[in-house]
Amino acid sequence: MIDLRSDTITRPTEAMLESMREASYGDDSRDGDETVMQLEALAAERTGKAAGAFMPSGTMTNLVAVLAHAQRGGEVLLEASAHILVSEIGGIAGLASMFHRAVPGKRGAMDVDALREKIRPMTRNNLGTALVCMETSHNQAGGAVLPLAHMKAVNTLAHEHGVPVHTDGARLFNAVVALGVDAKQIAQYTDSIGFCVSKGLSAPVGSVLCGTEKFIERARTFRRMVGGNMRQAGPLAAAGILALNTMVDRLKDDHAAAKRLAEGLHRIDASLVDPNDVETNLVRVDLVASKRNAAQWSAELERKGVRVSPASATTLRFVTQRHVGNTEVDYAISAFSSLWQKG
Repeated sequence: MIDLRSDTITRPTEAMLESMREASYGDDSRDGDETVMQLEALAAERTGKAAGAFMPSGTMTNLVAVLAHAQRGGEVLLEASAHILVSEIGGIAGLASMFHRAVPGKRGAMDVDALREKIRPMTRNNLGTALVCMETSHNQAGGAVLPLAHMKAVNTLAHEHGVPVHTDGARLFNAVVALGVDAKQIAQYTDSIGFCVSKGLSAPVGSVLCGTEKFIERARTFRRMVGGNMRQAGPLAAAGILALNTMVDRLKDDHAAAKRLAEGLHRIDASLVDPNDVETNLVRVDLVASKRNAAQWSAELERKGVRVSPASATTLRFVTQRHVGNTEVDYAISAFSSLWQKG
């Protein structure tokens, strides 16, 4: 079975498994764990921030960031299709007690003029803008990467109004590879940033939230509130350290596989996907011309040995990762082609 549902299904390398066996077993919730602290320091160094906090998931890093940055009842401004809005089960409202305001955008990048219109101070009639959030690479935009100039513009505008900025960087290092820059160059345009080690970087579990020392200390309180304190987390952190040290450069292979997949599907029918839109390891496929919905396509492809997730009623999301090479990509293209020709 070729699994193209997500890069979260990546398995740890043998070196990661060995490091997990040798890791420390301190209590990260009490005195701290040596290996966890090493991962947090490495994450902070890579992003150019002062400190980091290890958490179970990217969704938690986003929730904790909102809690740590903002006062209850304030407004959080996000691009309209941001993962925090569409895929995190309303935590921003239900748990953080914040209001969100969606900002229109293109390929995951907020319209800066629209952001300027929506950002506002506290008055007797509203609590004002408490936080601005960005996302790179952007899930719903098919793995699109925010240009650094755009991130700078958003950050500058927010700071002109005294509003902090958080970036959902679940796939931050895919953006790093796509742009050919250091993570610090992306993270300089945001007050806090979270990233996953459990996606294309292949560690089994975990994300790190990075920011100032004061912010991270406050974030640790909220991490405990939402159940994110882990006990003997050293083995998980050990895999995360190897993920950061050994797995970033190879993400270019996942990007190449995604481009190969997009080009193959484009040859079947140009309406399916524009390969020029594929910047990282996500490929969104438009099925409208097929007259069959995404759930039908997903079921039929699985019967042919290819697992892929519906992204909407008429869209499939393919995600390449290190267990998928050219052979698997070509088979997936062939399976899709046979179903397309069947009509």
